[in-house]
Amino acid sequence: MKNQQTIVSEQEHRVLKFRPRTMAHPPPRHLGEQDASEDAGRGVPNDLARFEQARDDPDDFRHRMLANVAGFAFTAALTAVGIWLAMSIADLRNTQDCVLMGRRDCARISTPHF
Repeated sequence: MKNQQTIVSEQEHRVLKFRPRTMAHPPPRHLGEQDASEDAGRGVPNDLARFEQARDDPDDFRHRMLANVAGFAFTAALTAVGIWLAMSIADLRNTQDCVLMGRRDCARISTPHF
């Protein structure tokens, strides 16, 4: 096989100049707030207090616990349905394998218990 080189013309490829985004209105800086680069130079840890929000309403513990219980019940029901479906598919596969082997005693007959 011959090695073929692709001939690329200068018109096909262009390098675009990167222009960083600029904000129309930069966020206001609070008093005492320092830039992260300034903090890194002095070894001061970044302060996350500027991201905290004041809570107007107290935590509703009862509602949160009810949501957790509902989520757990839904997860348990979904798991139970998944296990039942997997067992049903396995049983059907075993019955189908039995029939395809030519056996005649594949169906289960339930007998009443007296």
